Amino acid sequence: MLKVNNLAGGYGQLAVLKNVTFEVLDGQLLALVGLNGSGKSTTINHIIGLLAPKQGTIEINGYELTKNPVEYKAQIAYIPEQPVLYEELTLREHIAVTIDVYGLDADKAWERVNELLTLFRLANKLDWFPTHFSKGMRQKVMIVMAFMTEAPFFIIDEPFLGLDVVAVKDLLALIDQRKAAGTSFLLTTHVLDTIEDHADTFVYLEDGQVKHRGLASEFSTLVPEMMEEA
Repeated sequence: MLKVNNLAGGYGQLAVLKNVTFEVLDGQLLALVGLNGSGKSTTINHIIGLLAPKQGTIEINGYELTKNPVEYKAQIAYIPEQPVLYEELTLREHIAVTIDVYGLDADKAWERVNELLTLFRLANKLDWFPTHFSKGMRQKVMIVMAFMTEAPFFIIDEPFLGLDVVAVKDLLALIDQRKAAGTSFLLTTHVLDTIEDHADTFVYLEDGQVKHRGLASEFSTLVPEMMEEA
């Protein structure tokens, strides 16, 4: 699914990432963890194409970002840490734009959307503008717009910030359902105990380098020790 090989990059002349290598297999959730400034966000910005690698390659399902940008980006559903919504569009219009951009069958997409809206208690908010949404509600809108797609690869950046306990549980259930169907996930989080039972593997970044990688079952022992050493 995702292959990151010897990735080096950063902002301008500032080198942040140094030879970062990891992969996410089909139907697998990889948790990308590390302290603030470790390179998690920079890694994601390279994967989604906001930053160009200075070295190395990034590939999703055989497509390279630099060689097949349209096909590459069509593989991805992205949920950013800070929700990005168009203030002049209603929730209904955001959904319509997503259907159009991903080329989805409208009837099937709306079936999924209605289930998701009900799940996240947004069914009566279709004609609301983003200005009326709380931070948590905006985050739920981003989740709905990602999970309504048929993208085979999800990138989710700090998804639990601002979500209530029920929404966190519902999101984790959605992730498990999609994983069982073969969808892959790259997720960053500081809340290790929340994701431990749902992740398959993890990569721990420190100073822009892969300090450790392993099974999710090693979270509770290895990662706290490394954070204490950092």
